[in-house]
Amino acid sequence: MVKLVLVLGDQLSPEISSLKAADKSKDVVVMAEVGDEAIYVPHHPKKIAFIFAAMRKFAAELKVNGWRVSYTKFDDPERSDTICGELLRYAGTFSADEVLATEPGEWRVIEALQSCPVKVNILQDDRFIASHAEFETWAEGRKALRMEYFYREMRRKTGLMMEEDQPAGGQWNFDHDNRKAAPDAVHYAGPMRFEPDPITQEVLALVADRFPNNFGRLDDFWFATDAAQARQHLAHWVRYAAPHFGDFQDAMLRDEPFLYHGLVGLYLNAGLLDPLEVCQAVEKAWKDGDVPINAAEGFIRQIIGWREYVRGIYFLEGPNYTARNALNHQRKLPAVYWGGETKMLCMEKAVGQTRDEAYAHHIQRLMVTGNFALLSGISPQEVHEWYLAVYADAYEWVEAPNTIGMSQFADSGIIASKPYVSSGNYINKMSDYCKSCHYSVTEKTGEKACPFNLLYWDFLIRHRERFSKNARMGNIYRTWDRMADARKETVLKEAQGLLALMDAGGVI
Repeated sequence: MVKLVLVLGDQLSPEISSLKAADKSKDVVVMAEVGDEAIYVPHHPKKIAFIFAAMRKFAAELKVNGWRVSYTKFDDPERSDTICGELLRYAGTFSADEVLATEPGEWRVIEALQSCPVKVNILQDDRFIASHAEFETWAEGRKALRMEYFYREMRRKTGLMMEEDQPAGGQWNFDHDNRKAAPDAVHYAGPMRFEPDPITQEVLALVADRFPNNFGRLDDFWFATDAAQARQHLAHWVRYAAPHFGDFQDAMLRDEPFLYHGLVGLYLNAGLLDPLEVCQAVEKAWKDGDVPINAAEGFIRQIIGWREYVRGIYFLEGPNYTARNALNHQRKLPAVYWGGETKMLCMEKAVGQTRDEAYAHHIQRLMVTGNFALLSGISPQEVHEWYLAVYADAYEWVEAPNTIGMSQFADSGIIASKPYVSSGNYINKMSDYCKSCHYSVTEKTGEKACPFNLLYWDFLIRHRERFSKNARMGNIYRTWDRMADARKETVLKEAQGLLALMDAGGVI
């Protein structure tokens, strides 16, 4: 009997479990560009174009390799708007009685497949280093699920940067060497750029026509759209940028959107690159003396540590994780996140870069847009949906823990031991944004006071009962307690004025 083999847009790997379990001689691969996936959040046009182009090219590769592929394009008049609808359609066409599917990375899609009238056999996604069972075993009985200890297990399992049973360089983590402030200049031209081929050009025209109002620029599309190009990009970055990645991975510059970052996340998360392959390329460059140990370890930690860890958290915590709101933040996402006017240069640059490139690096996401949302009391669900929509590397399994947990502390500390909040001082230290801003980062109150300075204290006082006993935050509250009462009153009054202005749609 014929089986259908479902391949989703973030599963573009020839060794994926559903393909390995199928019989090439008789089974049919199903791939579909459907409305449910394209519009469940208002995705950045470049994200849609990247996924559609990569899907079409992967389908073509499968055909060359002898697979029968039924592919539904977004403008196909016969298509349904759901994955299940397409499976039912093709099950009828081929008299198929079963679907082989690699586990999706979003509970929403898993539940849709489980409720589909055609039988769907969901197989483990073995592209990851840690299985669900391994993560659950590691997490069982632990009071705190901190990434650092999980990361060490992944180092031992993979052997990456290990010397027998000990970490290379005598320590597991070189993070203290990876926090240099923004450099005066960046000696890297940026990620490898690819001219759109005919398949990609066709997709770009489709996206321009069907998604004209989505937030984000579609022009100057340069992403790799197949595995060969993604590997070229990786090699280019390892050679020219990886040596400086560690030093400046937390830095931000207003006219340098990429600095020395790898931008491999969108290719990893779509399946065009394999995580172990990526880490081994960096490890080899370190062994060859081309990349310093702090850069190599810091990058590998992001892949086999953080990336694997947040996936483990997402599936461990279950489908309701994205609904959590431990701090009861309810404010609507302000217009600045959709390109609205702002006097805050850091927000203008981070959001503008997101609009133009469907990309911002982790500190821009955590300590600028995320920090501002948390301090302002914005609904974590609105923040979650924004991040899921605007970044080309965002899929819920990786995005939600980073947003709900790490950025917005909405999971009550499962991921982070304290909220990642700061005043303007951190942004000033790590960037050149503050030098040209309308506001003054050194002003604590008054018309020119940096909004981060005011909102920082307002957030801490709003949530004092929750955080004052946190061992990492006690000194902060003692600093507040030493302030003069008049100054405290001014700070809180001006912070409330900022929030009221935001609620009224005013420009901050």
